[in-house]
Amino acid sequence: MAVFSFVLNGENTSVDCDPAMPMLHVLREELDMTGTKFGCGAGLCGACTIHLDGAAIRSCQLPVEAVDGQTIRTIEGLGSKDALHAVQQAWIAEQVPQCGYCQSGMIMAAASLLEEVPEPTSEDVDAAMTNLCRCGTYQRVKKAIFTAAETLREPVSADG
Repeated sequence: MAVFSFVLNGENTSVDCDPAMPMLHVLREELDMTGTKFGCGAGLCGACTIHLDGAAIRSCQLPVEAVDGQTIRTIEGLGSKDALHAVQQAWIAEQVPQCGYCQSGMIMAAASLLEEVPEPTSEDVDAAMTNLCRCGTYQRVKKAIFTAAETLREPVSADG
């Protein structure tokens, strides 16, 4: 056991656990952050996607010792009930989820893509969105990403 410290959704956080414990389990079991989902456990499906220093990463394959001193953002830190992130708004507007299980990972991957590539092409989306969806909502995911990209490019008025 060892203590690891990192910034989680803007808050300084420390955990005392096995250095090899995957961040997915640290988040869900040690920190009660259950928005990040367990899917395959092999880093293939993307249900466990979080941001590590802004980059989308599969948390089921990321040992907690690798995040010591880093910044982590989970779906809980992407937006709030009062101010959804543009990707979350687009997911609702485009009615992306069916069962919803993969959606937190999909949303995190899409948000990371749009931070890197504000005006993605269809090819950019296809290359970045490697998350799996059992329900097959890929066309709605793509449409929501383009909707969110447009929203993020809109200037904010002085009136709010």
